[in-house]
Amino acid sequence: MAIGDLPIVEMMKQRMQWLTARQQVLAQNVANADTPGYTARDLKALDFGTMVERSGPVLRAVATQAGHLGSPVTGSGHSIRTGQATGGEIIKKPDFETSPTGNSVVLEDQMIKVAQTQMDYQTVTGLYSKSLGLIRIALGRS
Repeated sequence: MAIGDLPIVEMMKQRMQWLTARQQVLAQNVANADTPGYTARDLKALDFGTMVERSGPVLRAVATQAGHLGSPVTGSGHSIRTGQATGGEIIKKPDFETSPTGNSVVLEDQMIKVAQTQMDYQTVTGLYSKSLGLIRIALGRS
């Protein structure tokens, strides 16, 4: 099994791709802040719960002795299937105020969203690198 096939790594990759796409949409909002009639856009949020449910049970307890509870001795775990992200569609999401020209972009709100997206991306990349570091340690390569 390749490292990229692990469900948690795949979910982190999907999250980073979503954050990259969101940053592009927010940049378009900022670029069109003075365009008459422009409506602010955002991406539909990823549904992490759905991704986990669709990935199926990753590990299942297997009894190795007859005294174990909860599963038969001959049971086996399920194979790993990576879930699919839901979300990522561009939606029109006007901010709470609209200018007289019909533009609904509020630069302060957009900058807050950009900063939050950047922090989320840094968090996920940190988790990704830490996960790869743990796998290297487990393999005996430091």
